[in-house]
Amino acid sequence: MKTIILNKPGDFSLIETEPAATLADGEALLKIHRVGICGTDLHAFAGNQPFFSYPRILGHELGVEVVSVAPDVQHVKPGDRCSVEPYRNPTLDQAVRRGKTNCGENLSVLGVHEDGGMREYLRFPAKYLHKSSVLTYDQLALVETLGIGCHAVNRARVSASDLVLVIGAGPIGLGTIQFARAAGAQVVVMDVNNDRLDFCVGQMGVSGTVNPTEGDPEKLIRSSFGGDLPTVVFDATGNRHSMAKAIEYVAFGGIVVFIGLYIGDYSFHDPYFHRKEMTLMASRNSQSHEFVQIIDMIEKGRISTDPWITHRAGMQEMIGVFPDWIDPGNKVIKAVLEVC
Repeated sequence: MKTIILNKPGDFSLIETEPAATLADGEALLKIHRVGICGTDLHAFAGNQPFFSYPRILGHELGVEVVSVAPDVQHVKPGDRCSVEPYRNPTLDQAVRRGKTNCGENLSVLGVHEDGGMREYLRFPAKYLHKSSVLTYDQLALVETLGIGCHAVNRARVSASDLVLVIGAGPIGLGTIQFARAAGAQVVVMDVNNDRLDFCVGQMGVSGTVNPTEGDPEKLIRSSFGGDLPTVVFDATGNRHSMAKAIEYVAFGGIVVFIGLYIGDYSFHDPYFHRKEMTLMASRNSQSHEFVQIIDMIEKGRISTDPWITHRAGMQEMIGVFPDWIDPGNKVIKAVLEVC
């Protein structure tokens, strides 16, 4: 079968590999139709993805077709279209026992810690498959991306009474915007890229935007919220300076959620942190029930995937255009690999 492998930073190859001959108990053989390209893939290509080793088959945002299943698998069948939950826990550690399957001590993520879906076929445990008879393969490949924002919004318990600031208008920030709006909150987005801000207004329906390079950020934020500060701030940048500023932007008694990952140490001024009695949260991955939630919301039209996919390529073409997808000048929102 055709397989794309990242040999080292900047070096993809299209090779032939052998598909699995037999299925173990609980497994399904999947035909990969779509692979969403995410920040993890871009960082791996650039050589700055933490907890990563080469060579690696990338790809964990998957829209797949079930080809066959082991005899003990009951909830999916050949022909089903599915999204894949790419987080596996090989050990029943403390976090997993407490239901935190998104952050187990030995969590293995498809396409990061183990080989992923940039290939024609994949053998995978069927319990991580979430089917839909309505969604397209494009939509199913977006479910995992949306899951990051969904989990963050669920974690902060956003409601219609909240004022929400999302910092960073990349794919993770965009997903966060959608679920915060679906919860009824007023949402403003901050970014230094005016094209992204225009996209958020035109396609995501945010109530306001802030470019921190165009004035005093706090004044601009207050102006967007009628003089108030946001009760919830989501930072999806993974930028240390942005994260440090987030605690200045949040309202007294508010919540700051770090979704983006910064590779390094982060610090804040403790008296300022205590004065606001704020809550500081991390948010990682998503959980099984959120895959179900997202599929249901897309099927019912509460979340739209229409604006997301701006670039796509087949297997041979992707190797050549992948570097272009990193360039902000190409205005990539979400790129998708079309395997078949």
